[in-house]
Formats: sequence, C-alpha cells, structure tokens
Amino acid sequence: MQKTTFDPWAWGKNTNSVQAVEIKQPEGTLYCSGQVAIDANGVPSAANMRTQLIQTIENLEHLILESGYKCSGIVRLNVYTTATQDFFNTCMDVYVPFIQKHGIQQATTLLEVKGLFATLTIELEATVVK
Repeated sequence: MQKTTFDPWAWGKNTNSVQAVEIKQPEGTLYCSGQVAIDANGVPSAANMRTQLIQTIENLEHLILESGYKCSGIVRLNVYTTATQDFFNTCMDVYVPFIQKHGIQQATTLLEVKGLFATLTIELEATVVK
C-alpha cells in the first residue's frame, strides 16, 4: 500500500486529521460499521460521553484487529455525536491520544446528530486499508 496525505492549509495541522488521503495498491479495504459503546452482550452504555468514547474506541480496535487489519491503517474516521460541544469539552483527551497511539492520519467528518440508538451519545465509523 502507498499512502499519501494532503493538507494544503496551515490550519489543518491543528485538526487531528488531514483533508484527504490517497491509497494506491492496497491489499484490502475494511469498511467498518459505526461502532458504539455496546458491551459483548449487546447492552448499550448509559454512561457519559467520555466513558462511552473509551468503550467505543476499544470496540473499534477489537473489530479492526479481529478482521486482520491494524488501526494505523485507518484512512477515514467519522465521528457522530449527540453534542459536539460536549465532545470537544470532555473527549479530546481520549480521542487525540487514540489517534496518536496508532499514528493515524485520517480524513474525518464530525457530525452532531439528533440521536443515536438507545442512550448512546458517540459513534465512530472507520475505513481501514492494508
């Protein structure tokens, strides 16, 4: 796989993402459904957004590894939240280290949505290549 990122504006370096990712000659592409804070028994979390994000990241990492991919191969990571301001105020100390831990340089979209399933407040949707 050949990976090239594009971020033509100086402000982009402060966004924990890049504006575009080009992949040439991938061995495979994994399209992950949105991952949320649901435990192994299918029970959704009622915890605060920060705690839900921790479990959501663990679920995403588990899915990617079980599928034979690596989190460093994430090229697109969409974030859906019921409260964007809450995400910025309470979750960046979890989200940014996750990105840095795996050396991820991803295209991303952050959307505030009216609601998610049950009591969920955050969802991550990834595209991964190898």
